[in-house]
Amino acid sequence: MSEEVSEELKDRVLEALEEVIDPELGVDIVNLGLVYGVDIDEDKNVVVTMTLTFMGCPLSATLSNEVKQSLSQIEELNETEVNFVWDPPWTKERMSRYARIALGISDD
Repeated sequence: MSEEVSEELKDRVLEALEEVIDPELGVDIVNLGLVYGVDIDEDKNVVVTMTLTFMGCPLSATLSNEVKQSLSQIEELNETEVNFVWDPPWTKERMSRYARIALGISDD
C-alpha cells in the first residue's frame, strides 16, 4: 500500500474514531487523547492502540466494540483489533483544546 493511500486511509480511520464517544465524559476518544496509534498493514487490517482514563475502567469492552463498529463502516478495512495499553498513562494534558472546552477544563 502506498504511503499516500495509507495516510489517507489513516485519516479516515481517525475521523471514524471521532464518532466513538466516551459515555462517561461525552467527548470522542480521539479528542480525549485516548487513541495512541493507528496501524494499518498491507492487508488493510487495522490495530488501534488506545488507553482509558483509568486502569480498570469498566468501559473497555464497550469502547472496543464501538471502535470496531465505527471502523466497519470503512469498506477498505478488513479486521480491526483494539489494543489497550497503560503506558504512558493517560492524563488530561493529552486532551485536545476542543475536549478541554467541552469539559470546562481551563488551560491555566
